[in-house]
Amino acid sequence: MEDNSKNMRLREWLIAQIESGKYAGLSWENHEKTMFRIPWKHAAKQDYNQNEDAALFKAWAVYKGKFREGKDKADPSAWKTRLRCALNKSTDFQEVPDRSQLDISEPYKVYEILQEGGKKTDKPCTPDTATPTVFPTSLQKNSQGTSPVLSPQFMQVDSEWKDSQVQCRPVASVKAHVQDSSHSMECDGHVKGSFYTWTLPGAQITQTQTLQSLTLPTQIPISDFRLNVRLFYQGILVRDFTTSTADGCRILHGTVPIENEQIYGPSAMEHVQFPPPEQSRAGQRVVDAMNRLLPHLERGVLLWVAPDGVFVKRLCQGRVYWNGPLAQHSDRPNKLERERTCKLLDVQLFLQELQEYFRNGRQSPRFEIILCFGEEFPDPAQDKSKKLITAYIEPVFARELYLNRKSINAGRSQFLTKSNGESGPHGNLKCVIQQ
Repeated sequence: MEDNSKNMRLREWLIAQIESGKYAGLSWENHEKTMFRIPWKHAAKQDYNQNEDAALFKAWAVYKGKFREGKDKADPSAWKTRLRCALNKSTDFQEVPDRSQLDISEPYKVYEILQEGGKKTDKPCTPDTATPTVFPTSLQKNSQGTSPVLSPQFMQVDSEWKDSQVQCRPVASVKAHVQDSSHSMECDGHVKGSFYTWTLPGAQITQTQTLQSLTLPTQIPISDFRLNVRLFYQGILVRDFTTSTADGCRILHGTVPIENEQIYGPSAMEHVQFPPPEQSRAGQRVVDAMNRLLPHLERGVLLWVAPDGVFVKRLCQGRVYWNGPLAQHSDRPNKLERERTCKLLDVQLFLQELQEYFRNGRQSPRFEIILCFGEEFPDPAQDKSKKLITAYIEPVFARELYLNRKSINAGRSQFLTKSNGESGPHGNLKCVIQQ
């Protein structure tokens, strides 16, 4: 009997575990016993308990001989990944996303037990070949170029830190991508022509247009492609960095090879590395959670400013969520899909909002972008300062335009106030200025 139990397939093994009642949260979903729940708690949750929440995953690792108590180092993340991959590859199971609950205090996934050979195709768990990436350096400088834009439709939310690889349609070449970005990847994006100029390689990064001529948004050529990046660990600033080139930057953990730019991005991109979690001065439990999350951020996210906006491309396996001017939701998570380019800020829209703000007192234009690594964001149930790792990004041109214009308006108001007081009872100077 013991020998038979050691030769059970995943199907028989899981059914036996469900029937045993040994694991909290592992239960049948229906009376017919064709579907079951499997607990799926995020390791970053404050109430995460390895002995309870990773027990089933550990049991499968022990059963398969992948973990020996007292000899091997405990790795709950690897245990969970191993069982997830086994479920995905098996033809006996099919995930039922509509029944899964991943955003509650005790999250779980639901799987259906299929008839023998019921699932025709396997879901891959091994990394796919990354598709070529097109970055700012690939665009034609000082031309009416285009940039890939992805409409932010990021509704899928999961409690794991990392995703399975997604396969995008291959790009024939960098040049072809610039000419027709509709072939770059499968997404519901809209490609928009740019009316701004791009800085020449080696050109000085300055905002040359004077603010006094800000009459129409299209009259300002954007020539400052720097980004200010601030990294926070649970609300504590651990790094403040401003890029110095037009090539953008990569926020990442560790280092990456530079010999393959199509996979890892341009070598000219500046690296903004996550500091050791110990710099956060947080408690040991939080530091441990950060140390579990950071390895999933090795390929990082790429950020750059193009003539018509700010863009991001997530390459890391770790999930990344965001909020900003173009975010679809402000009260629930916006997820960055892996290997896809997403537009975070639109230059024309920002300039229009800037005009409306100073001319008509409308809402202040938004140009700050927040990335949250490994945890859902925005999250009404938790303040952003409680998130493990966040990055605040501001395009320097937007911040300087806003502050300079604000300074000009303040000076103008002081001038008008002083002039009104010196113009006499008829207010002639005031009339001339208003004309």
